[in-house]
Amino acid sequence: MKTVLVTGATGCIGSNLIVKLLEEGYDVRGFHRSNSNPLALRDVALKRTIGDVRDKTSLRAAIKGCDIIFHTAAIVSFWRPMREEQLDVNVNGTRNVVDLCVELGVQKLVHTSSVAALGYRTDGGLIDEQTPFNWDERITYKYSKRLAELEILRGVERGLNASIVNPTVVIGPRDPYVHGGQIVRDISRQRVPAYVKGGMNIVSVHDVVTGHLAAALRGRPGERYILGGVNLTHRDVFALVAKVLHARTPRIKAPVWAVRAIARACDVIGTMSHKQPWITSELISGVGMNNWYSIEKANRELGYEPTSIEQAIREAFEWYAEHNMI
Repeated sequence: MKTVLVTGATGCIGSNLIVKLLEEGYDVRGFHRSNSNPLALRDVALKRTIGDVRDKTSLRAAIKGCDIIFHTAAIVSFWRPMREEQLDVNVNGTRNVVDLCVELGVQKLVHTSSVAALGYRTDGGLIDEQTPFNWDERITYKYSKRLAELEILRGVERGLNASIVNPTVVIGPRDPYVHGGQIVRDISRQRVPAYVKGGMNIVSVHDVVTGHLAAALRGRPGERYILGGVNLTHRDVFALVAKVLHARTPRIKAPVWAVRAIARACDVIGTMSHKQPWITSELISGVGMNNWYSIEKANRELGYEPTSIEQAIREAFEWYAEHNMI
């Protein structure tokens, strides 16, 4: 039986990954900070290790004796005041994971990156693993995920067997921090009055978990694998979620300039109130673009095939409702 460590155990991807690993018979350890929200793992019998990826002592104790590491820990935020902590956790924390995996002889590291670490295209083509990073480095989350990937690649140069997975917008249960699932909550609450041009790729957390396991078994060292679901316009995403939840579909098209103006105003309000706003300029940095992705490489090399996004939407809503988060 292989021993597995999952960092970021209380997050949406980390918690769902832990549940699947336990079902598959792995000896699983969950690593998270003492102040992490425990809701996603409340019903899971798990060996927990408390620590911080920035603290090598606690991290070494967690990694020692493990065969496989799934590094999902990261701060997901698009608020400028979080920049220093976000770079510290996402970049320096990843460097610590890499250093200790090399030092302790870990057999396999799977790093949870994001499509945020990839660039954008303006020619109408699908973004793939070769699309170079071309975002403004002031967009901290995107920049931090790119820098974290470079730490993984440095580890590969030192002989570490590490692969990178790049999920798109993840939807599903066990999402206490409400990232991709914000779409589900906002549509269910009828808080989305309009849509804007452009599009995104949304994926079930269960498919992302399957992709992680496949990367652990078949992922090549130093390679990226986009874990996506369906490419849809923003209008179609909102319509799909509304259909699944029997909610109202937003029918008004908002101009891009208006969305940007609202985001800038929220930036100012957030700075003055010292509270992260619902929308920020960094969050909507890709507004108006079709941020659509190719999963051809993951399909070819990992056997990755996404399943029903409708089921993931339904499960996310039911989990939020069960935990009074709707």
